[in-house]
Amino acid sequence: MSSRDFVYSKFTEFYNNSSTVIPAPSSFEQREFAYLMFKERFMVRHKRFESMQVFQNVLARNVPSDVYHSCAYYESPDLEMDKKGWIGSDLVFDIDADHIPTSCGKIHDEWTCQKCEFSGKGITPEECPICEGDKFSAKTWPCDLCIESTRIETGKLIDMLTKDFGFAANELHVFFSGHRGYHVHVEDESVRSLDALSRKEIVDYITGLGLSVIDKDTKEKPVKGRKRAAATKKFNLHDYGWNRRLKVGMSKFLSTATAEDLKNLGLKNKNLFKNKDVILKRAIEDGQWDLIPGVSVATWHKLAEQIKSLESANIDTVVTTDIHRLIRMNGTLHGKTGLLKIEFPAHQIDDFDPLTQAVAFKKGTARVLVSDAPEFRLGGATWGPYKNVKVVLPTAAAVMLILKGRAEVAN
Repeated sequence: MSSRDFVYSKFTEFYNNSSTVIPAPSSFEQREFAYLMFKERFMVRHKRFESMQVFQNVLARNVPSDVYHSCAYYESPDLEMDKKGWIGSDLVFDIDADHIPTSCGKIHDEWTCQKCEFSGKGITPEECPICEGDKFSAKTWPCDLCIESTRIETGKLIDMLTKDFGFAANELHVFFSGHRGYHVHVEDESVRSLDALSRKEIVDYITGLGLSVIDKDTKEKPVKGRKRAAATKKFNLHDYGWNRRLKVGMSKFLSTATAEDLKNLGLKNKNLFKNKDVILKRAIEDGQWDLIPGVSVATWHKLAEQIKSLESANIDTVVTTDIHRLIRMNGTLHGKTGLLKIEFPAHQIDDFDPLTQAVAFKKGTARVLVSDAPEFRLGGATWGPYKNVKVVLPTAAAVMLILKGRAEVAN
C-alpha cells in the first residue's frame, strides 16, 4: 500500500463510519459548501444540500481531504458568485501560526521558492529574496509552542470581543482549526450585514492599527492682557476600550519587567524601572501621568506603543474582511494533519488541548519510514525525534507524518 492510499483509507473509514458526527452550520440551506478531492486534488464548490445527511453521504462517497462552507448566507448558494444573492456573513477570525513569529519556526518550518529553488527557514516570505518569485512550497509543523502562540492570540481576541465589543462568551463559536491555529465565529445578527469596509474597521481595532494615545495639542483660552500659552501634549489613559487595555497591559508588564526586558523593547529610560512602584500606583491607578519624575510624554508614548503590540491580537486580516470567505467545516478532517476541526467553549481556551482532543484516529498502528521529524506530542504520548528510521506508530501519528511529507509507509 502506498502512503497516499494508506491515508486515503483512513479518511475513507472516518467519513463512512456511522459514529462520525459532523455538526451542521446554522442556516444550512443558505450556505455554499465545497470540498477538495483527496486524490484528484481539485476543488468542488458552489454546492447546496437539502440536509446534512445528504451532504455526509456525498462526503462518504467522495472522501475529500478538506471540507468547507461559506461564512456568507446566500439566496442561491449553488449559483456562480455574481448570481448567488448575498444576504449577509458571519464575522470570522483566523489565528494561524503561519503569521506569528516563533523561535521554533526557524527550527521546523522550511520554505522553498518554486521559481529558483532558494530555500529558508521560518515564516514563508511574501517574495523570494533572490528572484522575487511569490510561489513557495512549505513544510510546517504543529508543535506545542506554535499552538500555544496561537492560543495566546485567540485568548486576547476573545477578551476584546467580550469586553470591548460586548458579545457574550456563549455567543462566540471557538474552534481548533485542525492544524496549528484557531477560528472564532460570531454569528450574531448585528454583524451579518457588515460590509468589507466595516469589517476592516473591526480588524483595525483588534490589531491596534491607527491607535493614538497622545492627546491633541491643547491650548489655554486667551485671557485679556496675557499671551496665549504654548501648545502642549499630554498623555492620559481612561478606563474603557484600548485605553483600559493599555493600562492593564502596562500594569502586567511593569510589575514583572526587569531592566533587560525594558531594554529589549527599546525602552532606555531607566526611570521606568527605578520608579515601577510609583508608576503602578500614581500613574496607572490614579491617572497622574505627569507626576512621575523623569518620565516624559514621549516615554509614555513609546511604552504604550510597545504594550499595544503585546496586547493586540495577531489575526489573518484578509479572512475577516472577506464577506464571501470559505471556512473549514466543524467536525471534518484537516488535509495537512488528519486532525479534526473541533469546537469548544470560549471559556476553555486556556485548558483545551488540541493535540489530545482533536485526534480523530484513535485505533491501530502503522509501520512508517520517517525521513525527518522533531520530537512531538500527540494523543497523550510523545514521539521522536526521528531521522531516517523505521518505527511503528499510532495511526494518528503516522497519518500526520505522512501528510507533512516526513514519512512513508514501510511496506
